[in-house]
Amino acid sequence: MEPSPFRTEPVSFTRRGGRLSERQQAGWDAMADDYVIEVPRHGPSTSVDPAYVLDAPSVFGRVAPLVVEIGSGRGEAIVHAAQQHPELDFLGLEVYVPGVAQTLVTMRHEGVTNVRLAVVNAAEALTTMIPAGSVHELRIWFPDPWHKKRHNKRRLVTPQFAALAARVLEPGGVWRLATDWQDYADQMLEVLSGTADFDFAGDWSERFEGRPLTRFEGKGLRVEREIRDLRAVRRTA
Repeated sequence: MEPSPFRTEPVSFTRRGGRLSERQQAGWDAMADDYVIEVPRHGPSTSVDPAYVLDAPSVFGRVAPLVVEIGSGRGEAIVHAAQQHPELDFLGLEVYVPGVAQTLVTMRHEGVTNVRLAVVNAAEALTTMIPAGSVHELRIWFPDPWHKKRHNKRRLVTPQFAALAARVLEPGGVWRLATDWQDYADQMLEVLSGTADFDFAGDWSERFEGRPLTRFEGKGLRVEREIRDLRAVRRTA
């Protein structure tokens, strides 16, 4: 049966528009052809044609461990990580085009070349676009908490999403998460505790030292929210 080009499940994001600033447009014009992946669509502008499978060695021009960051935003974390680890390849999945453009600006300024970006719905990307067992690390920093109870169903981290994370991670691969909303942190803890696909200590982790202090984390700290980190490892059998 052909997959529907229209989404039947709630998505975890709000598709935000917004014009590019002059600087962002210049960065996009100079960098997008080389660093933004052209993803074939199947309906909405953030959809992924289920027949499309990412060929990471071709896209990056080398074979290296792949780190995927979901919701890479303006690129603060992913560009920092790529600078710190030139031996790794980084793929940012983001639906906000000005955020992708700003990431390109920062990459250009910092001389970072081991990042690629895709404007996609992450759940679709993990379902078909990213090959099974091809991801060394999966990172989700401060996803939209959808804090109103009636919107909780739109949260990204669910048992169904955990199955997608398990699909793409290599055996022994690491899934890292962070949030400043305790209610969402509790949900993440419950999801990780309830999956048979991951080894999980059942408690919060120390703050991941590879994550820079982003504006989202800073905003949470300013209003005295506790930052929760979680870490789970894909089981090898």
